[in-house]
Amino acid sequence: MDYTIKIGGEAGQGIQTIGDSLAKVFSRFGYYVFTHQEYESRIRGGHNFYQIRFSDSPVTASKSVIDILVCLDNESIKAHKKELTLYGAAIYDSKLTKESIDDNRFLNIPLLEMAERFGKNKIMANTVAIGAVLGMLNFPQEVFLNILQENLGKKGGEVVKLNKDSFVAGYEFAKKECLQCAFTITPSGKPKMLMGVNESIGIGAITSGCKFYSAYPMTPSTGIMLFLASKAEEFEIIVEQAEDEIAAINMAIGASFAGMRSMTGTSGGGFALMVEGLSLAAMTETPIVIALAQRPGPATGLPTKTEQADLLFAIHAGHGEFPRVIFAPGSPDQAFYLTNKAFDISQKYQIPAFILTDQYLSDSQWTIDEIDLTKYKHTQYRIRGEKLESIKDYKRHLFTENGISFFGIQGTSKRLIITDSDEHDEEGHITEDPDIRVKMVNKRLHKKWPLIKREMGLPYFYGDSDADIVIVGWGSTYGVIKDSIDILSRNKKIAMMHFSELYPLPDSEDYMNILKKAKKTIGVENNARGQFARLIKTETGFEFDSIINRYDGRPFYSDLLARSINDIIG
Repeated sequence: MDYTIKIGGEAGQGIQTIGDSLAKVFSRFGYYVFTHQEYESRIRGGHNFYQIRFSDSPVTASKSVIDILVCLDNESIKAHKKELTLYGAAIYDSKLTKESIDDNRFLNIPLLEMAERFGKNKIMANTVAIGAVLGMLNFPQEVFLNILQENLGKKGGEVVKLNKDSFVAGYEFAKKECLQCAFTITPSGKPKMLMGVNESIGIGAITSGCKFYSAYPMTPSTGIMLFLASKAEEFEIIVEQAEDEIAAINMAIGASFAGMRSMTGTSGGGFALMVEGLSLAAMTETPIVIALAQRPGPATGLPTKTEQADLLFAIHAGHGEFPRVIFAPGSPDQAFYLTNKAFDISQKYQIPAFILTDQYLSDSQWTIDEIDLTKYKHTQYRIRGEKLESIKDYKRHLFTENGISFFGIQGTSKRLIITDSDEHDEEGHITEDPDIRVKMVNKRLHKKWPLIKREMGLPYFYGDSDADIVIVGWGSTYGVIKDSIDILSRNKKIAMMHFSELYPLPDSEDYMNILKKAKKTIGVENNARGQFARLIKTETGFEFDSIINRYDGRPFYSDLLARSINDIIG
């Protein structure tokens, strides 16, 4: 069993409410779920959609074809009618679409009329639509009704009753009238966690001891700030909405210097403003974590669409030469682990650490069984109090064999802790001495770099262990490539290699040997010039045989990607 549902309409029609509710129902029932959204940069109007794929076996990406289409406006019919499978079905309300459709796959359901009749308010049309979709599937009603009680129980019995009556009305209507519906629901498993990547990054930050988060709202990174703000009181976190991104990164650097594990988040245009602050963190060796949620540029570009075009920007941003680490999760569990690792490495080596996501990944949800906390680290690298006081000749930037100096926390002892954005000596005072300059660059860069490289994990390998064809991707392409491998592996010796720890590249020949041994290597990237392929070539000399790029602001679909791969390999 593997079905896809798409809800289309204008911004403000409650598309996300319907999508989130259905995704929660399916995951609570024990199915595997993957969702993604597409929306325009406006509060009202435009064309948006929410797509849900659920199955009795793991799913990690969306397909280009749909089984059930919910049309809340006429544009949804025009845009997505062609995506319906041969046995697919669609629902619409002719009062919303302003026309009737002569197609036996389309069922006209009076969503607004039923909402006003059973829910006493047209806003209940969303609940009627949820009922209609579950009725078409002949899905057990109890799962949604239990969720309804959990979410609305505190508002009183009348609110719950109106929603229940609206849901049941839509359910019974679709079950009775959708004569062409032939969907089969298979037995389910245990209830599963449904998580988004922004939420996972937030959880990873909390468990890593983050106590300060500053940002200026910018899609698609804002969800991280909203999640942390919702948990701020519970976990004693300061969440500051800054006046701009310059202030945001400097606030985070200041909080980090004062002893708090700190983080900021933004997208490409906002990160452009943060670049000077990034170099300040590097010069002062102040640890900071930066979530960079990519979207298409240049300039404002497509502010609510997706792209992987900021990788080289993140690698080369900042004036001067200094180390950094860059992680790019491809799923919620990876986002949790890599956020934790970003904090750990940032604190350990006193450097900036990046977490790269994008709109597709930020606005997707996955079901996961569990998060393995045995992989979690929370080492305390800063020193305070008696330990700091016990250092007789404390120097903030002391030259050491590995380049890492003690980093004390101010106000916890009588020790004076000094640093400067100018080049400085071991104590932190400004200097222009050429010998000290060379030693400081060696300390910050050359001594730390080999140690940092050893921290980077190997890419994830999936598929035939003796593959002739290896598909390589990074970040958000994880799920779609994995799904494509499952499609193609039926008659081909094929595998995937996914990088989530990007920079520096892992210090190992193992993955390079696999690539060199393969008869065909193909890179898959959501950008125009194959930025990761260029990084691989620059760092290792290896060049992929082919690159599949998509840069129209939309993500890959697994079935279409499998077709593109097949066209290349024959």
